Amino acid sequence: MPTARLTPSRAATSPLGATPLLIALFCVLWSSAFAAGKIALAECPPLLLLSIRFLIAGAIILGLCAALGGFRRLAAREWAALILAGALNNGLYLGLSFTGMTTVSSGFTAVIISANPLLTALVAGPVLGERLTLRKLAGLLLGMAGVAIVLRSRLGSGHESLVGTLFVVGGLFALTAGTLVYKRLRTSAGLWQASGIQCLAGGVVLFPVALATEPLSAIHVTGPFLWAFAYLVVAVSIGGYSLWYFILNRSSATEATALHFLMPPLGLFFGWVVLGEHVPPLDFLGVVPIAAGIWLVTR
Repeated sequence: MPTARLTPSRAATSPLGATPLLIALFCVLWSSAFAAGKIALAECPPLLLLSIRFLIAGAIILGLCAALGGFRRLAAREWAALILAGALNNGLYLGLSFTGMTTVSSGFTAVIISANPLLTALVAGPVLGERLTLRKLAGLLLGMAGVAIVLRSRLGSGHESLVGTLFVVGGLFALTAGTLVYKRLRTSAGLWQASGIQCLAGGVVLFPVALATEPLSAIHVTGPFLWAFAYLVVAVSIGGYSLWYFILNRSSATEATALHFLMPPLGLFFGWVVLGEHVPPLDFLGVVPIAAGIWLVTR
């Protein structure tokens, strides 16, 4: 079982060296999660939805890990590292994003979160020692210009809530911080054990806040909710996040986030197909420099 070393050697393959099928699967799972989340949010408040999702997914992952003999004894420092990464990558990132997504569209959320590679490249230099070249700087400026186009289009037309947008932007910063923490710290935990601990950490962090701010009576168990919730638990939390950590273990932080250049068009596509969300023409104009900027940053 691969170890969850958070600063792998350069001998390890980059995400582009992984099988194309795994890369394609990760991109589909990650980008479709926003549309599935939007369906579930219609029947359940965001923090209750996420905390229950993470607690169930974490228990399943750790149960499988223990059954397969992959559970290791960890030092207190390793537990602290994984709990911190889980609180950022699961609890804070999705807690803010899903709260924002109650008032903004899933496709718009996916476009904002796709800026993760740009922010990661900007701060990976001082934090992880990854070089910020002129090409990467040009990519950062190009990508941010694309994000600005989409933001101006959506907010200027009144299609999206400003408060909801700020929540999603906060989630973007949390995801970037979680990516860097995961890469900076070290642990001897296997991939599944590390993923399960981080899932549980996200659930434990969110659950008290959810109980204090959201009524259990607001949960409506309907057919669409059950399907969306099952997809979020099994496909995204167990499958998608495990693939994400698998990729992070074998590449630099900047290289790993290269996969996110596919998220803007895929996120808009799933929002349109699954939810019938309107896609303004300026979104397509903004997505082009975002994807190009991410390609320059991670090429």
